[in-house]
Amino acid sequence: MKVKCPECGERVEWSRDNPYRPFCSERCKLVDLGAWAAGDRFIPGEEIPPEAGGDDESSPPFPSAG
Repeated sequence: MKVKCPECGERVEWSRDNPYRPFCSERCKLVDLGAWAAGDRFIPGEEIPPEAGGDDESSPPFPSAG
């Protein structure tokens, strides 16, 4: 079965012989990964509100021991 590469649209065989499936190449796989990492691609959802005091610069990043 042939599918379109999600990055470039090239027709590529969907098989275990293709280590980059569903992509046509390592390049397309890495371009896609970079787009996710940069925030260009995302799964839409509700925004998570910051916890009370969590973004306050005066609060320590970790609870104090003891």
